[in-house]
Amino acid sequence: MTSKDRVLEFLEKTRENYISGEAMADSLGLSRNAIWKAINELRKKGYDIEAVSNKGYRLGDSNDIVSAQGILASLDAVGFKPSTDMIHIYDTVDSTNKVAKEMAIAGALHGTLVVARAQDGGRGRRDHSFFSPEGGIYMSLILSPDKLKSLEPDVITTTTGNAVKNALKSLCNIDATIKPINDLFIDDKKICGILTESGTEFDSGLVQWIVVGIGINFDSDLSKFPSDLKSKVASLYAPGQAPITKNQLIAAIYQAILAR
Repeated sequence: MTSKDRVLEFLEKTRENYISGEAMADSLGLSRNAIWKAINELRKKGYDIEAVSNKGYRLGDSNDIVSAQGILASLDAVGFKPSTDMIHIYDTVDSTNKVAKEMAIAGALHGTLVVARAQDGGRGRRDHSFFSPEGGIYMSLILSPDKLKSLEPDVITTTTGNAVKNALKSLCNIDATIKPINDLFIDDKKICGILTESGTEFDSGLVQWIVVGIGINFDSDLSKFPSDLKSKVASLYAPGQAPITKNQLIAAIYQAILAR
């Protein structure tokens, strides 16, 4: 992990408090100059890092950039803890499920996570398109068959839906309804879609891997959605108004799925 990534994870873990450069350097075993360089690099990448004399640094409240470090910092110590190279973040992809399936075929580990800030080819069940602009959460998780209690597609999808529902309730205090098994709604408007896919061995028919994809309208600008969707969808929060970060919700869902 680079110095920049270590500083970012440290700031994510301590985002409620100001931390001096000296304390950060001592904790991470880095020089003050390395901390200063890392802070500047993060700012160039768009991170809002506040600096106050005699207090130190902290991530600004408005900062909500999805990152592996932000997700890792939001995971409970008692839960499944992936390594940094198991979390893959993209600005835009065709589909996180497509990327995750390619990784699964190549032998990616159970718990490997793919997240994109936007998708230009997102899709749902029966190959329906899934509009996926910035402001949403688009994540796909690779699961190994030997780690699951059931390999029934509907059971896996329902378990995933319940994990999302419980994470929304515990972290956001939002009650969502699952219907039928792969979509979540608030007041009859869709806020989340789930797509479960798998790969099997041709000769034996044995399931080799499973990928669950989740798309959530987090703080999406609904005014930019296609006209035929505007009356059918909702967003958890208005743009820029979320009291939590995308990293925190991704981490909560990730842990909820892997804990089952």
